[in-house]
Formats: sequence, structure tokens, C-alpha cells
Amino acid sequence: MQSFSELTLSPSLKERLIAAKFSTPTPVQAAAIPQALEGKDVIATAQTGTGKTLAFLLPVMEKLAQSVTPGIAALVLVPTRELAMQVVTQYNALRAKQSQPAALVVGGLPEGRQLDAIRKGARLVVATPGRLEEYLDRRLVSLSGVKTLVLDEADRMLDMGFLPAIRRIVGVLPRERQTLCFSATMEGAMAQLVRDYTKNPVRLSFGSTSKPSENVRLQAFEVPENGKPDMLFNLLDNETGRCLIFSRTKRGTERIAKSLNRQGINAAMIHGDRSQSQRTAALTGFQRGQYRVLVATDVAARGIHVQDIAHVINYDLPDVAENFIHRVGRTGRAGERGVASTLFLREQRTELFQLERQLGIKIERISASGQATPRKDRTPVASDRVPAHAERTYNNHERRSFHPDRTASAPGPRMARLPGEILQAQMES
Repeated sequence: MQSFSELTLSPSLKERLIAAKFSTPTPVQAAAIPQALEGKDVIATAQTGTGKTLAFLLPVMEKLAQSVTPGIAALVLVPTRELAMQVVTQYNALRAKQSQPAALVVGGLPEGRQLDAIRKGARLVVATPGRLEEYLDRRLVSLSGVKTLVLDEADRMLDMGFLPAIRRIVGVLPRERQTLCFSATMEGAMAQLVRDYTKNPVRLSFGSTSKPSENVRLQAFEVPENGKPDMLFNLLDNETGRCLIFSRTKRGTERIAKSLNRQGINAAMIHGDRSQSQRTAALTGFQRGQYRVLVATDVAARGIHVQDIAHVINYDLPDVAENFIHRVGRTGRAGERGVASTLFLREQRTELFQLERQLGIKIERISASGQATPRKDRTPVASDRVPAHAERTYNNHERRSFHPDRTASAPGPRMARLPGEILQAQMES
């Protein structure tokens, strides 16, 4: 499929796609949409930023348009509030004026509005598992009419401990339904989940889902103790596009954002202790260009789909190696190019090497003086060059200095979440 016009969609939906300037499908969309339109179960693994949302929304919308049965007919489960809100926004932007808006069912927002949307006849519900399970327990919602189930970012939902909630929800759905599953990985519990809930699925895979996109340049800067702030300023000074900065802690996120704003750089922040209205305002302002920089914990590694993020900066190494992939996946989306920079201390060399080994990637090392550092495990080649933003020395304390997080040298990647982290992830969603 080379164009959305080739799809067996209603003329009305095709017109709305044209109006929204959707013309050429991504590979995921080109492969998944025709299969889903035929009513088949689909399991697709693909990197973030490949257009998975539209890949399941179009079949869902077409199926809803062909059915006149009232009540909830389609359910989309996602791991985070932000992702749920963006799916709802995309749906409402493409739906016909006479059709009902989608109902958003998530934690952190007043439930009155969510339940009103359902009672007014919403036929699509986009939900996080925890809040929807609560509504089921209180008998506030019926899912007996669901014909299509979508599990989006399914592996992330399992990582966050939502498997019991998912099983509880799917247990009340009709057995005769279509299931569409989109995930970055398909191993262990994830593989068992899709075996349990799909029938003769079409399996689709696009590129390596355990490595960053080839469109993203990976580079790492070794800095001395307390040298991260000045290196961060240098990177921001030499980047004109939107930047997303990841901090390991909520406290570090606060310090970085406040310090940037004091220096005249418009920055917003997102972390688990921010209210939903604050998180929404930060994300909206970042999307609209009010803020050039967004500082976030890993709550934003998935679920934030902002176009044209030029640069992702890992101020701290992630707690979980896999989160490096999801952080980096915020840039270099939909065929565009991006840069991902990681700041690390000398004593974190081993942790960075372990991250590379686990993910099977190589990250170019850039020294403090802006020179590419030869790795022992590869031979330097003539194409190794110093990026423009690293040409200046970062150690310019006379110009300005800030120290957002002096505890940033905490341990790097580890393999599994602790129970407390799973609980916190559930509370955040």
C-alpha cells in the first residue's frame, strides 16, 4: 500500500484523512491496517515512532462506522495517562461530527467527566488498566458489547504490573471479538498474553525493537563530578530544535527545569508528583512551542508523542536498560533524524558499557574537549568527526553554572523493577 486512498475505507473517513494531511502510510500502517480491516487478529512489534496509533485507530473507526449498535464497541488499553489522552485526541480529530467522542478512562482526572462520556453513548473507550478495573469493580461500566480490543504498548503495561488488571478486564469481554496487539517486544509474559487472547493472529515485525532507530545518532559525554550542568548548557546552546531531557529522579527533574528557567531557557517538567493538569499543561506547551525544553523522568519515556524532537539528552543513566530505548525513541521519529546524548561520570563507565552490551549497541564517546574518544573494541575510522555542539569546552564556569542534581551519579542500568517501583508506576497511571 502506497497511499491511504488505496484502503477500503469509507469515503468520509478518507476525506478526513486528507484534511488531516495523512497521505502516505508508514510500513506498520501499510501492513497492519489492511489485515485489521479484514477482521483478523494482528500482533505487531515495532519501534516507537512508527505510527502504531493510526494503525489501529483507522480499522476501529471503520468498524464503528459500519455498526449502529449502541454502547461501547471498542476498547483501547494503554499504559499511561498521556498516551491515552493522545489516542483520544487523535480519534476525536478524525471522527465524523455526528459520531460520539471517545471516552477517556484514566487515573488522576475527575471521574465525573469520564463517566458522563460513557453514559452519553461513547462507543470507543481509551483507558489505563487500573482505572478501568476499578470502574468494573464498582459496576460503573459494561464491556459486554466490545467487538474490538486493542492492547497498545502492551509490554510496557506488563512492565508496570498491570497484568492482573488486564486479565480481569479481558475476562469480561465477549469471546467473539477482534484483538489488535502492538508492542515493542514479544517475549515471556508478553508472548503468553497474546497466545491467550488472540486467535490465529497475523504476526508483523518491523526492524529491531530492542535497539534505537538507525535515524538517531548516539553519543556520550564523560564529564567530571559536577560537570553535567555546563555540558548540558553547551548542548542546549548548540541545538535550535526541541529538546527532551531525562532525569533519574523527580527531585532532579525539578532542579534542572528550575535552573534552566533561571538562565532564560523556557523549560517545563513532567514527573509522577505533578498533577494531571500540570503534566497536561507542560506537554501541551512543549508541543506548541511555548517551551523549547521538556525535563522528565521515565514516566515520559513512553506515551509522549511529540513531533520534531531534535535532541534527547540523558542527564542521568536510566534505572532500567530498556528505558534507554524508549527515551531515545522520542527523537528520530517517522523517518526524521535525531540526536541522543548521554552524560556520565568516570565511575559510570562500566555501567554504560553494560548498557551497550545488553542492548547490543555502540555509543560514540565524546571527550570533555570535544574530541571523539577511540573505543578499545573498535578501530577509529576517518568518518569519526566531532559534532558541532561539542567543539567548545563545557567547563565554562565564568559564563554560568548550575548544579541541578548532585546525586546524579547513582547506579545505572539494572534488570528488573523493584515492587515499590511497580506500585509507583501504577499510581502514576
